[in-house]
Amino acid sequence: MQRRIRVGIDVGGTFTKAVAIDMLQGRIIGKVTVPTTHSSSEGVSTGIVQALKSLMQKHDIQNSEIELISHSTTQAVNALLEGDTAKVGIVGMGVGLEKSNVVKRTNVKDVELAPNKFLHTCYRFLDTSKYLDDKQVEETIAELKAEGAKVIVISEAYGVDDPSNEQFVMSKSDIPSTAGHELTGIYGLEIRTLTAAINAGILPKATETARFVESAVRNEGITAPVLIMKGDGGVTDMGTFQSKPIITVLSGPAASVAGALLHLRVIDGVFIEVGGTSTNVCVIKDGRPEVRYVTIMQHPTCIRSLDVRVAGVAGGSLVRWSGRKITDVGPRSAHIAGLPYSCFALPEELEGGQIITFSPKEGDPIDYVAIESAGKRFAITNTCAANALGLVPEGDYARANQASARMALSILGSRLGVTTEQAAEMILDASAKKVLDIVEPMIKEYKLRKERIVFIGGGGGASVLVPYVAQKLQLQHKIAEHAEVISSIGVAAAMIHEEAEKTVSNPMPEDITALADQVKKTALERGALPESITIQSEYVSERSVLRVTAMGNVSLDIGTTNAQEINQEEAHVLACELFGINEGVQRIFDMKNYHIFACEMSKKKLFLKSKKQPVLVLDKYGRVRLSVDNAAIFNGSPDEVADKVSMMLDEHKAGGNDLAPQVHILDGVKLMDFSSLTAPEHVARAVRDELKKAATKDVAAIVRIG
Repeated sequence: MQRRIRVGIDVGGTFTKAVAIDMLQGRIIGKVTVPTTHSSSEGVSTGIVQALKSLMQKHDIQNSEIELISHSTTQAVNALLEGDTAKVGIVGMGVGLEKSNVVKRTNVKDVELAPNKFLHTCYRFLDTSKYLDDKQVEETIAELKAEGAKVIVISEAYGVDDPSNEQFVMSKSDIPSTAGHELTGIYGLEIRTLTAAINAGILPKATETARFVESAVRNEGITAPVLIMKGDGGVTDMGTFQSKPIITVLSGPAASVAGALLHLRVIDGVFIEVGGTSTNVCVIKDGRPEVRYVTIMQHPTCIRSLDVRVAGVAGGSLVRWSGRKITDVGPRSAHIAGLPYSCFALPEELEGGQIITFSPKEGDPIDYVAIESAGKRFAITNTCAANALGLVPEGDYARANQASARMALSILGSRLGVTTEQAAEMILDASAKKVLDIVEPMIKEYKLRKERIVFIGGGGGASVLVPYVAQKLQLQHKIAEHAEVISSIGVAAAMIHEEAEKTVSNPMPEDITALADQVKKTALERGALPESITIQSEYVSERSVLRVTAMGNVSLDIGTTNAQEINQEEAHVLACELFGINEGVQRIFDMKNYHIFACEMSKKKLFLKSKKQPVLVLDKYGRVRLSVDNAAIFNGSPDEVADKVSMMLDEHKAGGNDLAPQVHILDGVKLMDFSSLTAPEHVARAVRDELKKAATKDVAAIVRIG
């Protein structure tokens, strides 16, 4: 049988890593690492192609065996950090009487991206109270081009309600263009324009990258689709990347989280990816990573991505001192300084070594520490400290020469007047504090219950810091399998993830239906398998924003064996693990594509004891699709379930509750969430309308209690 292989490629700051996964057997065939090609004329895309070719040659992969290639990219972030952006011509539009207000909100001027790095813009206003004619629009675009614009942004007041004027101007542009309504459906003219301008600034570069990667793949005779990772943890096609490159911001950390959740199922936890220079932290709640609006270089945008926070410390971070004590670890790393780790040197290379101080880069403080021996310098890092204490297990990616690690820390310890162990602990304590300064506020912010929190470690330095940090809080931890390439695995196995937002003051069932149909259609167009799609809606009342999300597996899963799917026994074991108990977990009923479990737990508060029923829904691959702390659950025909939901909502309202509880419907094909509706009568009507379209005769409802 011919292999079905997916290739995942993650572009990091230092290395580009690729993995090949056999989808029939669910195993990694091989992995390769090449330097990230920042200086290439084609940028990081050169490294992507190099990694792909190397992977195929090294592991004898045939063109016909590859069914999908997915990659993350640093293109958007790098372009913004380096100011490598095109000049943007902005066309602001609105009714003439409101011109001053529209101009104020759409003429965003030059946008500072980094110190002395700007996204440059030029501007024109068009009055849409009059008929827009071809000549007027073409002259406006010509004027912007004459000022140096390489891409056009069109932004009209209330353009999300009626985008026809924005679309008309786009159709007349002979250079790349983008409009506010393409990126978001929410009001907020200024933030919508700013988001579109930032997106437009990197548009030409993204188009060039996408074309190069696809062309190179096709030149190799590979016909498989090429997808790209987004910052929200899903993948999309290259066409979308060419029009909305801004959605790939933070795609690297998103890929790592996706990879970790693929094998290490968890309901509530903190994912900690430890690289060489920095550590990424992301919260997982109710089985899903938390997502927030992205702020790019202090500029808020309409784009949503994983809420990833960065600590300037990692496996390769350098030690700093005052001459008497360790003052800090990082932010500079051995990689940036161009120094080898002392723990990977031979013991004899360190003999007679002396502590020296240096500046890793010009302009840096001269308080960074290294060992100098026989004219060679070696870095003392967190990885060295962890290996000196014997904390890195045999076979781990970060495992080094224990004798060398202890010798390096002994040399440092003697200068500090402490033991080898004490010197190593000082380094790890300083590093752990930096990570905890991010982790602890996130735990409080997202209201994670400490008894359920699991730390998940990813990245090549996972074993260096994650167990140490977890021990500080006395929490359990897990290290992801193949942690050093977890991001590449996440890219290869990521799901299609599409989201739409709309400003609505009082959402009605038809608003949800319309937006749900829109995101489902988009997900299907991007390649999602129909029966794998779940749809979730929420209403952010303080912003008057209705948000609907669709997630689904890539449609190439059609015809696979059940090698990746979990059976009923495996699902039960997984549910017990996630609930944190060994007995009392009941499978509720069989349903196509889903495993549904519940258990009864007692909760003691002061002198009172109450019971609750947590409910967990896993898909057929074992992914957590829904976790509810306390819920009622029932099933039956679509009409029976609709009646039960209506009755429960009536009782809820009769009890003096004007706000509806959270209601989820499963029809065996998709999971639908109605948490965006607040009025019980609206929820009842939406549930009944949705169940009329049910694809199966037996459906289920899960209603949150309390």
